[in-house]
Amino acid sequence: MPRNPKCRRICMEPACREFFAEGSQRRIPISMEEVESLRLCDMEGFSQDEAAAQMNVSRGTLQRILYSARQKTASALVRGHGLSVGGGHYEVTPGECGWKRCHSCREHQIKYHDSLAEPPEKGRLFMKIAVTTENGTVFQHFGKTKAFTLYTAQDGAITEKALLDAGEAGHSALATLLAENSVDVLICGGIGAGAKEALKSCGIQLVAGASGDVDAAAKAFLEGSLVHDDTFQCHHHDHGEGHTCGGHGHEHGQDHHCGGHCHG
Repeated sequence: MPRNPKCRRICMEPACREFFAEGSQRRIPISMEEVESLRLCDMEGFSQDEAAAQMNVSRGTLQRILYSARQKTASALVRGHGLSVGGGHYEVTPGECGWKRCHSCREHQIKYHDSLAEPPEKGRLFMKIAVTTENGTVFQHFGKTKAFTLYTAQDGAITEKALLDAGEAGHSALATLLAENSVDVLICGGIGAGAKEALKSCGIQLVAGASGDVDAAAKAFLEGSLVHDDTFQCHHHDHGEGHTCGGHGHEHGQDHHCGGHCHG
């Protein structure tokens, strides 16, 4: 007796189901899970492993779904046919999907919390956490950090750890670097107002005021015991040389700023 097919999980249903091509009556059918695979991998920038986990399928199954979706979309564009979205074997994820960098979900469901450090809820899949790092401890000045420790967590447990070289990047460039590496949460010591705005623009949750061992800080966040101190500011700049901590801060002679905005 054949097994019942496993439901594929999708975060959202597309707003438009029918796409027409001028001069053609044919519409190529594309399933809901095929559209979801395109959204996750090609629009949201998920890796295939991440997308497979989000859809509750194996990586091989995700690859087959994605290949079919891309082939159908390419055929419609090249041959001048429409697309008809619908059908498949899927279930819509109830509530928030839990991905901070999932723009579609964030626009419709997830509210960014600037002053609260929220641990991941049980059932959330992957989360990437970055911690400002120097000699294995939380570096106390975000804008001057030379490295981040990156943690991948699944269902509240750390599964991977890596070191990310920050080079000589400044505040806003650091936020962009973190976004490019799919970071959901930043843990740091001190941070200026401009850098906070840059992180917020990139959809990265901030946990400031941390100190001590980086592994312990990441674990404390996942356990919900890491306290976010929104008043913890960076005080390491020499303001006499016209250097401010915030991108919208006051100026001192040379008009030099640390902060900025993330530009996608």
